[in-house]
Amino acid sequence: MAMENESSVTEFILVGFTDQSQLQLPLFFLFLLNHVVTVVGNLSFINLICLNSHLHTPMYFFTFNLSFIDLCQSLVITPKMLMNFVSEKNIISFPECMTQLVFFCFFAHSECYVLTAMAYDRYVAICQPLVHMVTMSPQVCSLLMFGSYVMGFAGAMVHTGDMVRLSFCDSNIINHYMCDIFPLYQLSCSSTYASELVDSIIVITVVIISSSIIFISYVLILSSVLHISSALGWSKTFSTWGSHIVTVGVFYGSGLFTHLKASPSGSVGQEKFSSVFYTNIVLMLNPFIYSLRNKDVKCALKKTLKRIAN
Repeated sequence: MAMENESSVTEFILVGFTDQSQLQLPLFFLFLLNHVVTVVGNLSFINLICLNSHLHTPMYFFTFNLSFIDLCQSLVITPKMLMNFVSEKNIISFPECMTQLVFFCFFAHSECYVLTAMAYDRYVAICQPLVHMVTMSPQVCSLLMFGSYVMGFAGAMVHTGDMVRLSFCDSNIINHYMCDIFPLYQLSCSSTYASELVDSIIVITVVIISSSIIFISYVLILSSVLHISSALGWSKTFSTWGSHIVTVGVFYGSGLFTHLKASPSGSVGQEKFSSVFYTNIVLMLNPFIYSLRNKDVKCALKKTLKRIAN
């Protein structure tokens, strides 16, 4: 792969989150705890959905895939990040760097599409409850998920393909804790204009399409909710819709914050700090968002714990 893009650089050195030695050990344990909670939380949520038949609904089918994506994204980013805190020089080969990049982009794009599919599911469930299970049949849900992964893979291949075509012939030090697009562009000794333009078009297109579908779904849901007179109906609606609102807000909010800090006017330290929310914090929060105030999940957890105890 290094020969295909005519690069003299065959490996990169990841600087890591910080170069302050007194912070290395505390940050290692902090991010290790974050990783353990993320892996255990998402794995537990996945197993909970698999083991309880009353959670085999369209909503939890998409939530299952959301947890799977978050779990995989954590495994792609955090282990290499933790090595920065305990190793003197964290080296990553060019093929490994491109592999991390393609998986990072794949899971990030896929999560965006999954959240869009979930918004459509919530719209059907709230606005057309009588035909919900017919409209969101297992075949339709599987097709939506398949499309999400295919489009995520296509976007990731374009991002990585643009990167592979660049030449890296001078510095090989990535001032980041992962192989991300913007830090790699800064190291290229060839023009990145075309690649940056294509990447920007893809990201903007994905964000506009997905956010528009989510926004339209929310407007239709809100319009339907306003016609509900009972307090019980309001409570039931927001118990299923509220989790998605929070998840979308955290996902898009952290992504927007990260990309704003990645602009030329933002410092590298700010960029890495903001990236942590997108690559670490969000992945840990999603299982808790969908479980803390959800009666179905609490009930499933109690049943599962009883089975284990017996």
